[in-house]
Amino acid sequence: MSTEQGSGTSQPAGTQAVGVVGLAVMGENLALNIAEKGFSIAVYNRSTDKVDSFLARAKGELGAGSGSVFGAHSPEAFVQSLERPRRIIMMVKAGAPVDDTIAKLRPLLSPGDLLVDGGNEHFTVTERRAAAIEGAGLHYLGMGVSGGEDGARNGPSLMPGGPRTAYERLEPVVKKIAAQVDGPGVRDPGPCVTYIGPGGAGHYVKMVHNGIEYGDMQLIAEAYDLLRSIGGLSNDELAEVFTRWNEGELQSFLIEISARIFRTRDPEDASGLGFLVDKVLDASGMKGTGKWTVQDAIELSVPVPTIASSVDARVISSDKKGRVRNSQILKGPAPHPMAAAAKQHLIDDVRQALYCAKACSYAQGMQLLLVASRTRGWNLPLGEIATIWRGGCIIRAQFLGRIKAAFDRDASLPNLLLDPGFVEELGVRNAAWRRIVALGASAGVPLLATAGALSYYDMIRSERLPANLIQSQRDLFGAHTYERTDKPGAFHSEWAK
Repeated sequence: MSTEQGSGTSQPAGTQAVGVVGLAVMGENLALNIAEKGFSIAVYNRSTDKVDSFLARAKGELGAGSGSVFGAHSPEAFVQSLERPRRIIMMVKAGAPVDDTIAKLRPLLSPGDLLVDGGNEHFTVTERRAAAIEGAGLHYLGMGVSGGEDGARNGPSLMPGGPRTAYERLEPVVKKIAAQVDGPGVRDPGPCVTYIGPGGAGHYVKMVHNGIEYGDMQLIAEAYDLLRSIGGLSNDELAEVFTRWNEGELQSFLIEISARIFRTRDPEDASGLGFLVDKVLDASGMKGTGKWTVQDAIELSVPVPTIASSVDARVISSDKKGRVRNSQILKGPAPHPMAAAAKQHLIDDVRQALYCAKACSYAQGMQLLLVASRTRGWNLPLGEIATIWRGGCIIRAQFLGRIKAAFDRDASLPNLLLDPGFVEELGVRNAAWRRIVALGASAGVPLLATAGALSYYDMIRSERLPANLIQSQRDLFGAHTYERTDKPGAFHSEWAK
């Protein structure tokens, strides 16, 4: 492996297989991943000091068998260093920075060159950009990249969308750098990447992935709150519980890292006894993908209440000052720990409730993908999507194998919860789920997503809902009409005064 640096029209000319623009955390780690898999790469960043620091890291980190690395100090040197037709992956912040990057590169590119946006961009923006540059003979892919810093470096889950021919040019690279799911007993082994579909399908699937992630994280947080506030579990006990859960049906990246979080001591606590999680401000941030998921679900009339509740929960949590004020005014029960003898029963009930609510979050996300696919003509491979989420990404979990099997049995399954396997699993856990929601309500522990998931489950299984009253109200105040149960047609009535 060799590293070089150049500016202006410096060589090497046309020798590097892949280009990466943007050397923030994700871009830097993805570039190292590409080089480590044997591909020669060129890198460029607007701040050239990042190029230099990347070259130093590459020299110290990459070993024999890695591809050569060229660090460019100008867009011209970067583009000229790439073999044609060029393959360029942009790892820059979504929005205007991507447009600025395209504006700098476009005059330097040739017909047949490929631009790939690896950021978290809205799928409609991806489609706008693709239409704008494809007229010039260039190709464009929107590729979701999941897994954070570690995934980018060691194997992410990748969701590329756009023209299939463009994907095929990138396929030899992404199949090597993606997370690999294999080993004894693994069904459907292989890289965590597949062609998602045309247009903005890749970024759309990444958006929904993040929406499911929002739901999953909120549900885990609510489980933690119950175990801590009512069960009285210490951080050491929580770490043990989550470790056990990660060895069973709840095995997942998010459960695994939660156990690690509960074990982490506060480095600023002189006593060495305090835990870092207890010093973290209880105000969640977000970057928008969860909100986008909910917005498009509304546009397509797909219910995603567990995901929507998780977005609402982050918004509520962010108003720390308001919550402190409200806590002195609004009345309700104060959570208090239960008897130690009941602790294990609570832990088991919370585990079962978490599994059920988690299934609802995934079911809502997959239903949204199904409807979006049909509406936009994407023909999304839902089973393959579940497969590529099994490794590398944030929502990777044993659970996804069940989802893959469900869509293998019925590719047009209208709702994941209708799969016979999930019907049985949620059926046997129903009582525990309901006990937990009732317990949270009686003790004043908010379960916005867990309780909402249960109501979603009950609504979709209800033969009759009270919407007849809503339709009656709409007809009375706005003459919106209604349908009858005993004959077809639209009706309007003069309601009793």
